[in-house]
Amino acid sequence: MTLRVSNTLTGAREPFEPEDPDTVRLYYCGLTVSDPPHLGHARGWVHVDVMARWLRWLGFSVHHVENFTDINEKIVARVGEDGDSEADVAESYIQEVIQAMRGLNLQRAEVYPRVSEHVPEIIDLVETLIETGHAYESNGSVYFDVTSFEEYGKLSNQDVEELEAQGDESEQSEKRNPADFALWKAGGVGPEEIEDHQHPEAAPAEEACETAETWDSPWGEGRPGWHIECSAMSMTHLDETLDIHVGGQDLVFPHHENEIAQSEAATGQRFANYWLHVRLLETKGEKMSSSLGNFETVQEAIENYGTDVVRTFLLSTAYHNSAVYGEDTIQEAIERFDRLERGYERAVEACDSVDARTKVEDSDLRDAVESAREEFEAAMNDDFNTRAAMAALLDLVGAVNTHADSHAEYDYRGLREAIETIEEFAGGIFGLSLGGADGGNVELAQDVVDLVLDIREREREAGNYERADELRDELEALGVEVQDTDEGPVARLE
Repeated sequence: MTLRVSNTLTGAREPFEPEDPDTVRLYYCGLTVSDPPHLGHARGWVHVDVMARWLRWLGFSVHHVENFTDINEKIVARVGEDGDSEADVAESYIQEVIQAMRGLNLQRAEVYPRVSEHVPEIIDLVETLIETGHAYESNGSVYFDVTSFEEYGKLSNQDVEELEAQGDESEQSEKRNPADFALWKAGGVGPEEIEDHQHPEAAPAEEACETAETWDSPWGEGRPGWHIECSAMSMTHLDETLDIHVGGQDLVFPHHENEIAQSEAATGQRFANYWLHVRLLETKGEKMSSSLGNFETVQEAIENYGTDVVRTFLLSTAYHNSAVYGEDTIQEAIERFDRLERGYERAVEACDSVDARTKVEDSDLRDAVESAREEFEAAMNDDFNTRAAMAALLDLVGAVNTHADSHAEYDYRGLREAIETIEEFAGGIFGLSLGGADGGNVELAQDVVDLVLDIREREREAGNYERADELRDELEALGVEVQDTDEGPVARLE
């Protein structure tokens, strides 16, 4: 069965055909790192993780890129609260995001580009847009002329003549058209831009704004606009045409619409062939959002429920449907994962027992294995329908339990095939850890690392530098990077 995906660009569910039959170029709009990552963010991460896993299972080589937006007024608003500068705040939250990703058992993207690393590429792209007549400079800022791109609005199905103004009110006098959007912003960040985003613990607005980064450009000192960032980063690390561009539903307009316009205006090529949008995670009737304060952080969720339950919860609703977070839906996820894990463990116990026999054959069990595989594959090929795929796995463990309850001697071959199917799909595709090997205890791992660091510091204080170096090397061999700073050692779990 051919993989079919819901393409926002066409409004249809259509066969997936990458430009290169062997390779998929996948880009996911990452976070603006101004707050702790929460379950709304994790919903997108986990679904994209499973998409990439499934595409690899289908035989594709997947080039997965996900960015960090580390230049933003909301980041500046956190100065004094989570760092002494915009760059410090961004680093702090990037570290937290990486920890959350590892805690969720996400496979690593090929690269995580940061906006601050790609300003030269952004400037080059803006210059191209000016040269081709799609952008214009005004008072040191540069704006994209939406009327210059005939297909503007094709993703969000909007008419350019009916669009409301984009950007800050202060920009309107500089624009040719109210709907034009900024590619480059002159100067730094003003206090009025961050006041609505500041917390009481933050530094005074003027002091925080002094730490905002700026760069030289052909139009003067300034900062990149928001939308241009993803175009520059994705085309730097993938190509002018992406196979799949994924992002949250709330980014369709203006962010993704503007990405299409500026990218295609610059290259003359289609920017992305398939646009997939992860629907919202709601709680108490509202979108889970940092700005609304109605969120549970990824770290809190992992500590409360474990990685496997969190992933089960997030995958229990397909990405193209809205999901609801609450006591009932979390309890359902707990029960689903418990049922899946107990069924898997029962299959292993029966298969490895003396009662598992070579010549016992249960056609119902073997048919259930075959059906589960067919249904799982069909569900995943039907626009990554993780909910239906999860149901196929639960049906299989139901068949395992029925077999174990009704037979004194077990069908070894049938059980082995059931175990392999659950491991392949629940483990390899859904990223769940079965058999008691929950990968979600990140807090314990961090505690152990901190304990080793304390021992290392005592060795250094005692002058045992060779032993201290050995402990550092042993940690790094386990994937823990150790950096010695003026405030003491800092460890990062890779």
